[in-house]
Amino acid sequence: MAKILVTGGAGFIGSAVVRHLILNTEHQVVNLDKLTYAGNLESLRGVSDNPRYAFEQVDICNAPEVKRVFKTHQPDLIMHLAAESHVDRSIDGPGDFIQTNLVGTFTLLEQARAYYQALSADRQTGFRFHHISTDEVYGDLPHPDEQPGELPLFTEKTAYAPSSPYSASKAGSDHLVRAWQRTFGLPTLITNCSNNYGPYHFPEKLIPLMILNALDGKPLPVYGKGNQIRDWLYVEDHARALVLVALEGKIGETYNIGGHNEKQNIEVVHTICDLLDELRPKSQGSYRDQITTVKDRPGHDMRYAIDASKIHQELGWTPQETFETGIRATVQWYLDNLEWCKHVQDGSYQRERLGG
Repeated sequence: MAKILVTGGAGFIGSAVVRHLILNTEHQVVNLDKLTYAGNLESLRGVSDNPRYAFEQVDICNAPEVKRVFKTHQPDLIMHLAAESHVDRSIDGPGDFIQTNLVGTFTLLEQARAYYQALSADRQTGFRFHHISTDEVYGDLPHPDEQPGELPLFTEKTAYAPSSPYSASKAGSDHLVRAWQRTFGLPTLITNCSNNYGPYHFPEKLIPLMILNALDGKPLPVYGKGNQIRDWLYVEDHARALVLVALEGKIGETYNIGGHNEKQNIEVVHTICDLLDELRPKSQGSYRDQITTVKDRPGHDMRYAIDASKIHQELGWTPQETFETGIRATVQWYLDNLEWCKHVQDGSYQRERLGG
């Protein structure tokens, strides 16, 4: 049984990892989270009273506090998910992304290195630093509208070509992690994932934004033609993959994690509208009537798609949810948890357009 330090464990993906670890394994979890606008302890209500769970409200940029957490809890593994993650916010305010994603990751790496070097040889053997990243570091891929026929996928060998301040900051943090492994011998792993969706997703992201705006009778803003393609990964499938990599992945390796669900954004919005028509019908008309097009995001990548064959072949992971099963479960969850949605919107974000 390991003690796992999860940074960003009150966020969307982080909370899914914490819930998975507490509910499906015997490992102990220390959740380190700054609790920014997107961090919400309500996402952990079902596990927060578990004796194997502990919480530390700490900024990863605060080196003395990070050092204290290492000393107090003596973790065996680090799963680093703490990050600023919304592309539109990075366009409006890139400084926060540089600070958290680059300076914060550097701070965490340095404290982890000092902690690791002081461990006994036996404990060093099992120690790992798992950095969780995004497929957006690779830039974008050819779109079927432009290149007919079989299209390429992102692999672990794809060159980095980030387009936004967010993806650039994540690319930089990936490079730091690899450098600390090669230069200092810190045992690290990296995963790059496709677009996540599912329960407890902060409402600034596409799927929860569309669900909540639809229910409130507000416009459903679709960027440009809505033909941008994303590979959608159900967050609980992602959590399983992350824990598997953290525990069984090979040091120094990168693993891409994808859902094998390429969809145009407009297809996703249509699916949400159709599910809401079925599950919470309007008195008149369809939710599709609320769809509106808006000016596209600056530098918007047109297509992401992950080749996840490496993690399947080496570690045996495959997603359990199709997009059809996962999106239905997601829409139903939001219908059943509208109070959670109200609580996470503290006034700093009211579903307005960001990154224009």
